[in-house]
Amino acid sequence: MRHINGTKLIVAALVATLVALIFPVWSYADRSGTGKAELDAGTVNTRWGPLSAQDRDFLVKVRLAGLWELPAGQQAMERAPTKAIRDCGDHLIVGHTDLDERVRFAAGKLGVELPNEPNDQQQGWLRELTEAQGVTYERKFAMLLRSAHGKVFGQIGAVRNNTRNTLVRQLADAANVTVLDHITMLERTGMVDFDAIANDAATAPPARPTGPPPPSSTIVPAPIPIAPGDEVETTSKPSASPTGESTADSTTKPQLGSRSGSGTDHGTGSGDGN
Repeated sequence: MRHINGTKLIVAALVATLVALIFPVWSYADRSGTGKAELDAGTVNTRWGPLSAQDRDFLVKVRLAGLWELPAGQQAMERAPTKAIRDCGDHLIVGHTDLDERVRFAAGKLGVELPNEPNDQQQGWLRELTEAQGVTYERKFAMLLRSAHGKVFGQIGAVRNNTRNTLVRQLADAANVTVLDHITMLERTGMVDFDAIANDAATAPPARPTGPPPPSSTIVPAPIPIAPGDEVETTSKPSASPTGESTADSTTKPQLGSRSGSGTDHGTGSGDGN
């Protein structure tokens, strides 16, 4: 009897080992198939190329970034005691004003509805900044903004690589330059904790598209433009270059009227805000 029970235990252990070896292979194959199915199911055709769920998610995230980072930049210019943080605020205002115009243009063409206020997490970050003071405020500003820009920077690369839509590709190009400029400015403050950012990235779960559903035939409401208060005077220029005047059939955003012909080499250049 003991011999039989021992044999059963050995067989059970072998079966468990075999299942453990097979499951990861099956699981990977299932995820791969599901990903392709999700791509097909979430993609709609447009005159500028297929528009995927990842593309729509990207449009929403660019808009959301501006909705909280522009106010954060304005707050920095008004409250920060050091020039390095105020310069960051300047670049945030100018960069996201430009990106917001671009994303509203692309979303309008593609029929993607955009939000008009930051999400709950972003509103929480703004509250954290509002409640902080002095050096604590500056360090929190540098870390919150640098972490947020770092996460979206990787997503921009994935979208730029995968998208088949011309408008989304153009927006990704502009966002890539602008976000890198902001990352560079934030790092120049000397208040970025790179160990904390690396640890956060190592423990973060993989992102999945969570953007709006495919566009319908109905007209989506136009998003409200974001802009700083009239009392804020910026000196930097948009990092991404203007793309020319738009027409009814254009695939590019309208050129910024007050910034036409502005230089395009400022993105990762000098950090003096000029």
